[in-house]
Amino acid sequence: MFVFAPQRRSRRPSLTPMIDVVFLLLVFFMLASQFGQDAAVRLSGAGAGDGYAGPPRLVDISADTLALNGRLVALSGLAEALTPLTTTREDTVVLRAADGASVQRLLDVAQVLERAGFARLVLVE
Repeated sequence: MFVFAPQRRSRRPSLTPMIDVVFLLLVFFMLASQFGQDAAVRLSGAGAGDGYAGPPRLVDISADTLALNGRLVALSGLAEALTPLTTTREDTVVLRAADGASVQRLLDVAQVLERAGFARLVLVE
């Protein structure tokens, strides 16, 4: 006759290694992600701010062209073309995107104007 060893109680698996792995993954993804904003454009809500004054400053943005008050202008020369139409860099500049213009194109124009010092940009339909 065979003699078997006495039965041992089955061990329950330990959850400690799994919890360690979850926390390591959590720390990894928190450190690997970006919490800052790469590009942010400040836009005010409708009806906010002062009234519009001065000569027209309407920038029409389409997919491949850019026009200031109906005249074609290059993106690099937009700030210089706006200078005679403004008294200070705090004057309002109105941006209007045409059908077919991408959001990236609109952001590029807004960033060029912000770098030139134009802080008050209004986006209209």
